Amino acid sequence: MRKGFFGFTLSAMLFALCVSAHAQQPAKVPRIGFLANTRLTPTIEPFRRKLQDLGYIEGKNIRVEYRYFEAKRDLIPTLVTELVQMNVDVLVVGAPPAIRAARQATKTIPIVMVTNQDPVAVGYVESLARPGGNTTGVTNLTRELGGKRLELLKEIAPKLSRVGILHNADALELGFGTGFKEYEAKARALKIPLESMPIRASNLDFDGAFRAAAKARVNALITLTHIVLNPYQKQIARLAVKHRLPSMGERIEYSEDGGLISYSADEDERYRRAAWYVDKILKGAKPADLPVEQPTKFELVINLKTAKQIGLTVPQSVLFRADRVIK
Repeated sequence: MRKGFFGFTLSAMLFALCVSAHAQQPAKVPRIGFLANTRLTPTIEPFRRKLQDLGYIEGKNIRVEYRYFEAKRDLIPTLVTELVQMNVDVLVVGAPPAIRAARQATKTIPIVMVTNQDPVAVGYVESLARPGGNTTGVTNLTRELGGKRLELLKEIAPKLSRVGILHNADALELGFGTGFKEYEAKARALKIPLESMPIRASNLDFDGAFRAAAKARVNALITLTHIVLNPYQKQIARLAVKHRLPSMGERIEYSEDGGLISYSADEDERYRRAAWYVDKILKGAKPADLPVEQPTKFELVINLKTAKQIGLTVPQSVLFRADRVIK
């Protein structure tokens, strides 16, 4: 009987030690892979702040592995593979080549995309309501706002007769629309002639594109968002001022960089929502069941400094509707 008592006591002690050791094991810290064009991307901070609001502190209860390709698209597959091999819990990607590379690299790791494209049309998801697969996220309707941008440009510069569309010509060869075709359909309805202003990554001849546009009698400009063009927004805005062209951008940053006007979804909000998706997935939600979100808030930004430089008076009716005016 005494042997049985001691055996029971020993077993209880061993069990208690095992439970204690298990309880002392540190909890697994989730790891997020975040792939961006550059470390200067202004949307990283809204993503970080939202993670903090949701209770995540980098280095303590979450780790974010940041990787940057600096407009070098050939680096994207390598960086994606690196993150996948680290077995991150979620991938956050924005540029179309990065989304495609992530989807090719893994069918199991959840992917949160922040895209300018129609994710159904390009095959990222089955539908907005039921994405299916391992990809979900946010789309910002960039091209769907083309008609509104043309209307605003015509309202702010009533004498415009031909609008130049500055776009990346390489996108078409990669199997994606350049953006020019999408604007053509909207422009026909508004009876506004367009002029293609193609730029290639291998030959960033912005001066040449503007000289050709001048010969074609372009008297207004829309510059499209693209990873090849985005780093050169200040240069594009300066050239628009030099040629005295009222210019519109698809990103808020375009007006901040000296462009006349921009109209787009709130970029910061898209990355705050990306952090929300990360939180849901870490708590057990499946990407296939999380609907892709579309923006509900849009910002009209007008740069009055630029208007003065090109000798343009912005109508009060437009200024009243602006969300922000840069003076």
